[in-house]
Amino acid sequence: MEEIIKNAFIESINNTRRGDKREEVKKIQEKIINAKKIVVATNNQKKFKVIRDIMLRICNAEIKMLNIDTRFADLTRMPALNKGLMAVDTEKADLYIARGRLGVPGSGSMLIILDEKGRVLTAALSPSSVIHKEDIEERIKKELIEALKRIGIDI
Repeated sequence: MEEIIKNAFIESINNTRRGDKREEVKKIQEKIINAKKIVVATNNQKKFKVIRDIMLRICNAEIKMLNIDTRFADLTRMPALNKGLMAVDTEKADLYIARGRLGVPGSGSMLIILDEKGRVLTAALSPSSVIHKEDIEERIKKELIEALKRIGIDI
């Protein structure tokens, strides 16, 4: 992963970067599919179950909930990202999955998948719940499937 990131940085510096490459997407897919331990940044059993059930369809990983309260991330500018970073900072894993508010109240939500260094591998956004009117489990399912689909992993 580091070599791919380094090469992309060099291309950007040299003004030769012309978009994502197949090998970059493949590396992200491999990182997710080959994960041995995944931490889900929630202590909500319903949210955890939805994410766990989907992830077990694509990888053979130990999947656990973060054993701390993530509500305090709601005090930050990007709660979903900060929930994921709380998990990175407190648990050792290959992948971290977090879901929460995108930004200010009313901005909708984001599901995000991070690697062991807190780098964003993929994510998906949803409109505010007052717009989509779906139950949270259904919405999380759609977000996770979309985040995986963005990098070529079909469920």
